Amino acid sequence: MAAMPTQSLARERHTLAPLVAVTSASAVFAVLLILVRLHWAPLESADHGAAAGINSLVVGRAPLVAVIKAITWLGSDGVLWTVIGAAAIVLALRRRWRLAVYLLVTGAGALVLDPVLKSLVGRLRPVVAHPIAHGTGNSFPSGHSLGSIVCYGAVLLVFLPAARGRWRPAFITATVTLVALIGISRILLGVHYLSDVVGAWAVGIAWLGLTTFAFELTRYSAGLPVTDPVTDGLEPEARADLRPAQPERSGAGAHIRDRGRVAAGVLIAWVLIVGIVIGLGELIVKAGNGNVLGDTTIPHWFAAHRTPGGDRWSLVFTTLGATQAILIVSLATCVVFLAVTRRWRPAIFLAAVMFGELAAFLTAAAVVRRPRPGVSHLDQHLPTSAFPSGHEAATCCLCIALAILVIGHARGWWRWLFLVPAIAMPVLVGLSRMYRGEHHPTDILGSLLFSALWLTAATVLIRPNAQRHTRRPVSDEPPKLAPAPRAVS
Repeated sequence: MAAMPTQSLARERHTLAPLVAVTSASAVFAVLLILVRLHWAPLESADHGAAAGINSLVVGRAPLVAVIKAITWLGSDGVLWTVIGAAAIVLALRRRWRLAVYLLVTGAGALVLDPVLKSLVGRLRPVVAHPIAHGTGNSFPSGHSLGSIVCYGAVLLVFLPAARGRWRPAFITATVTLVALIGISRILLGVHYLSDVVGAWAVGIAWLGLTTFAFELTRYSAGLPVTDPVTDGLEPEARADLRPAQPERSGAGAHIRDRGRVAAGVLIAWVLIVGIVIGLGELIVKAGNGNVLGDTTIPHWFAAHRTPGGDRWSLVFTTLGATQAILIVSLATCVVFLAVTRRWRPAIFLAAVMFGELAAFLTAAAVVRRPRPGVSHLDQHLPTSAFPSGHEAATCCLCIALAILVIGHARGWWRWLFLVPAIAMPVLVGLSRMYRGEHHPTDILGSLLFSALWLTAATVLIRPNAQRHTRRPVSDEPPKLAPAPRAVS
């Protein structure tokens, strides 16, 4: 009989914990909001003094500023929504719908709170002697700080059950450190006051606690056990579905040796292929007659036949082959295959292909240093040289790698449709780059050569479609990827 009151008391403590966090954080935010709105002199003096002092410590230190900008980028809306979207895709594919909805609702709340609160307060940005960054909109609260604590905090609460042992405190520490560094970076860049960041953290904790409290109430109403989300995560019973991939079945030593041989083979192949591409570029630039394969005539022909419609379409395909679009599609593809197949191999294959492409492109462009074609350029301030085409290489690697993965893992006739973008997109992106005056035909040729060699080497060495699930026979059911069996925890 005495156990029931004890259990009831424990349940009440677990239920009240998020409410206490919401109340405390809301009180801190309310106090800061009133003081900022009333222009309270001590707070204004402390904020301006801190902004000026920190600015003097950072200005003129280019490497430090670059690191700070990289950290603050991790709190931008694009990165945060990519993280939330990728996590929601994983949860939806694993049929953890409540957790997916929790992530989307929590992240959307931060997106709405930031502009609303800024417009209500109307605080101007800091003015420092030597500005090193510029922010748009009002200052209070810090949008990067608010978004990061909400989005990364929600991801932590959702995926915490998948981390056990020493990985759990490491996961928590890394998340807290990242959120703190993002907030501090906004002060170091001189785009926010200290109170902007503290206020953002307070309202972020309040919103995160409120949504967590609501989630726990739904579990309680459904008859599920109410746990401590800070220590156990939102759904401890979902651990098997939250783990990214199933554990390796082979011996640990043999598996490590196999991975080491594959990594060494991939690295050696990359070096040899990059050497071939650089050699081709040097040969074209130094030994060519200036019009190899129409390097002079074709760009001039495109420049002479430009039209408004052609300008628009070339911009569309150039944008699709740009780094930002390629990274988003690559990340989404890795997430989908990791969630469905529960194997690391497809994701590692795609990550290796795309990272190798980017590194090879930057290396070859820095060594060859080929000038752009001598025509008017529709794109301005490009940071690299002409050979090879980064847009073309990235498009080839992504589209063909995606076709390799889908054809290898899926069933049904529809999988062969992925050959269409694998063929069409490289052609369209290559034509758009020459049309816009950014590349010679041999620049495109060098990218095609690299992509063919690199994709072949990565596919042979990594074998992205190996060990796929083959127990279920082919049927006429609606097309879907074949999931691997779930790991037993």
